[in-house]
Amino acid sequence: MWSAGPARRVPEGGRPAALRPGFHLEPGMRVGLYGGSFNPAHEGHAHVAETARRRLNLDRVIWLVSPQNPLKARHETADLAQRIAGAQNLAHGRHMIVTDVEDRLGSAYTIDTVRALKARFPGVKFVWVMGADSLASFHRWRGWTQIMREVPVAVVSRPWIALKSRFSPAARRFARFRIPSQAAATLPDRKPPAWTFLRGPLNFQSSTALRERTTRARQAAPREAG
Repeated sequence: MWSAGPARRVPEGGRPAALRPGFHLEPGMRVGLYGGSFNPAHEGHAHVAETARRRLNLDRVIWLVSPQNPLKARHETADLAQRIAGAQNLAHGRHMIVTDVEDRLGSAYTIDTVRALKARFPGVKFVWVMGADSLASFHRWRGWTQIMREVPVAVVSRPWIALKSRFSPAARRFARFRIPSQAAATLPDRKPPAWTFLRGPLNFQSSTALRERTTRARQAAPREAG
């Protein structure tokens, strides 16, 4: 059974020459790292990315499209190129970057990606960005406590999950490192562990609902044709 234990350091996390990200970042930039399967990407994802950009005063938000989420079945995940294209349709403007850098790295876990990007771009102020639904299950991620100690973390409220996420194992364990949302703009400058919970207008789209809708449409198509 897969276990969310500490992650060992791997060569990819400490070899900047091994990384060709396809984008450029300058020292001093404030950059959000927004990871996920984006299976498929939807307006809720764009809402999280844009909320983080505005509230944290970020120069860039990098959408890290995962080759394969270790917590999800491979047969339920669409092709990487298809998911990247979907994210690119939603990530508008020069502040948003969609990348397959995790695939280039061969990185299966967020902690390895974070360490690799920190090594490749010293001086960049990275923040990990995620929706509240991810915080609710964050304790299942490999090396989740290490992630909290590598970079500050911004959590954006999502429908139906806000209360559960705020009382999740990760939120409880790092409760004393939480900063008020009114001070969110200072998060990229803070030494980790540091995190904040951002509330705002909610977007009710979800990848699960979109996949279920697509499945129902496909199942109904033969009957309608007949």
